[in-house]
Parts: sequence; C-alpha cells; structure tokens
Amino acid sequence: MIITRRAFTTALSLTGLAALAGLSPLRLITDAFAQTAAEVAKPQSLPDMGLGPQDAKVTITEYASMTCPHCAAFNEQVFPKIKKEYIDTGKVRYIFREFPLDIKAAAGSMLSRCIANGDAQKYFAVTDMLFRQQNDWVLKNTTETLTRIGKQAGLTQQQVEACLKDQALLDKIAADQKYASDVLKVDSTPTFFINGEKIKGEASFEEFAKKINPLLKS
Repeated sequence: MIITRRAFTTALSLTGLAALAGLSPLRLITDAFAQTAAEVAKPQSLPDMGLGPQDAKVTITEYASMTCPHCAAFNEQVFPKIKKEYIDTGKVRYIFREFPLDIKAAAGSMLSRCIANGDAQKYFAVTDMLFRQQNDWVLKNTTETLTRIGKQAGLTQQQVEACLKDQALLDKIAADQKYASDVLKVDSTPTFFINGEKIKGEASFEEFAKKINPLLKS
C-alpha cells in the first residue's frame, strides 16, 4: 500500500493524529525514476540509516513498516543475530529503509528520523524501541504514546508536534516508498536485498547466513 492523499487524510482523522498533522495533504510524487533495480544501494530522498562499514563486501537493505508485526518479530528474533555475527564484526553493512503501510507507520518513521537527527546508532535504537512497543502505540492512543516515546528520547512536546507536522519529511518518506515500489518492486514488508538479491518475508538467520557467507568468500 502506497500512502496516498486520500488514505493520509482519512487515516489521520481516525487515529488521533489529525490534531498534530493538521490534515496537511500528502503531495503525490509524479517524477519518473530513471534508476533501475540494480541501484538498490543508492539512497533517494532521505539519507540512509546504516550500521557497519560502508565498504563491507555485503550490504543488506531492509524495507520495513513500523506497524508490521512480521517486521517487529524479525527485529526481535533475527536481527540481533545478524548484528552480532556480521555487523559488529565489520563483515556486513546493514541499511534500514522506511516502507510505511499506513499512516501510523509513517508517523513512527518520522519520529525515528526526528529523534535520531542523522545519528544511525540512535535511529536503530529508537526503531527497536518502536518495534518492541508496537502494540502500545499502534493499538492504543497513537499520538499520546508517540509523544511519550519522543519525550523519553529527549524531545519536547513542541518538537514531537513539529516532527509529526513535518510535511517535507513525510513527502520524502513517501517518495522513497514510491521508488521502492515502482523500481525495486517492493510490495510487502519486510523485504530485504542482499547485494541486490531480493528476499521477501521474515527469513530466518540461517537463510540469511546461506546467502551472506558465499558472498564473503567470493
């Protein structure tokens, strides 16, 4: 699901985010992308948030939605093993990209970006927190819970509100999502690319290892 103007404005009124976002319409992205699927590694509108050396032989790029339960399960059960085995040892570069399936996911991604302010370590920490508290902020009062998380991370009430009203940031997330959908053919979350090879769904650590280890040896 690509976030559209109608979905955005309708969802805001239903989730309690309308007061923060002010029903600002999502401007649709119409520019044609000249890139091909081979350019998975190239960031588009937003700078990549990544862990591990930029010159690593293997790069994993994950597309995820902050409201996706399969993404949350992967984050809890598989990602820590990948981090310990491959990222912390300098063998793999891991990039996380937003692919929000609904307006709540978009709001969560916006909050992560605002809190991190370009700091990848902080971005991954906040994203991990949002995944682990997914049931709280997705199923309950979204605005209240995201505000609490933002304050816990050091933002003021005004900064959280400004973040969730940031139309330019939302447009960039939407543009990157459109690129992923149109060019890379991402249509579900989580979706991964290992040196450009697509893996759909919540793969196990063993499945990742089977893909990664031969690339490290080549």
